[in-house]
Amino acid sequence: MSTHPGPPSPWLPAAPCTPGGCARHTGAVRAALPAVLRLLTGCALVLLGVACTPSAALLPAAARERLIRSWAAAVPRAFGVRVTVRGRPGSRRAAGGSAAPGELVVANHISWLDIPLVASVLPGRMLAKSEIGRWPVLGPLAARGGTLFIERDRLRALPTAVRTVAGALRSGSRVVVFPEGSTWCGRGGGVFRPAVFQAAIEAGAAVRPVRIVYRSAAPHRPGPAAGAAAFVGDDPLAASLWRVVRAAGLTAEVDVLAPIPAERENGRRALARRAQAAVLGPGEGPRRSGQTAVARDRANRPAASVHH
Repeated sequence: MSTHPGPPSPWLPAAPCTPGGCARHTGAVRAALPAVLRLLTGCALVLLGVACTPSAALLPAAARERLIRSWAAAVPRAFGVRVTVRGRPGSRRAAGGSAAPGELVVANHISWLDIPLVASVLPGRMLAKSEIGRWPVLGPLAARGGTLFIERDRLRALPTAVRTVAGALRSGSRVVVFPEGSTWCGRGGGVFRPAVFQAAIEAGAAVRPVRIVYRSAAPHRPGPAAGAAAFVGDDPLAASLWRVVRAAGLTAEVDVLAPIPAERENGRRALARRAQAAVLGPGEGPRRSGQTAVARDRANRPAASVHH
């Protein structure tokens, strides 16, 4: 998982997006006082979730998942973001009622908002850089929440990371990954790195693509590139938070797409390409145009819609 880009590595390549070039809001603006109230409410809800993590870990799995989904769905709303979810995951039970292998959830990465958005529909164990595990307070809490830590800057660590993810999938866990390795602004996307898809192949787990699109209510500016949500380059988190709460009419669309059986693809690279095509569109690579993204999104929208 990468909520913000770091130095280039096999797991976390750098994106060309910059705050000045991509993270700009062009729509209606919320007044300062309501924006401050949104900011305080959202931050309080996040801190409440962090504080409740140890207690939530003691709950039965089904109750814990319901609690996580409810909390995660409330976070974007608290920051003033309207959410639309299309598609729902099916049951992950094998024939005869036995537990099936876990599911590898892969999504495009635009913002820190992506994390609660995915968790609101498909809560699972996040993949994160090992440095987070060494952070005071948040590190131990992330570990208790089931986060899988990887050494992102060491190529030799990749096989161990793949085995760790594969083991979690075999145990029936859902693992959430942003395989672009860095945040992009939404006008284009990065290449899905194939390493983590090897874990799905080894575990016999399905890959569940999830597409995230942010839109603004700006008149005469249709399209999925809502710069207020983009958290790219060296953008400070405080600046991103303020931009989100100031943006009136910001909408997040989450499309839960059909699962891809890992065993039906010819290796991890083919599996990564198919998942990338499902999320970003066929042939979509770094720096495709916003117009292409709009046409692709309209053509691939699922019929069912659920509003948070």
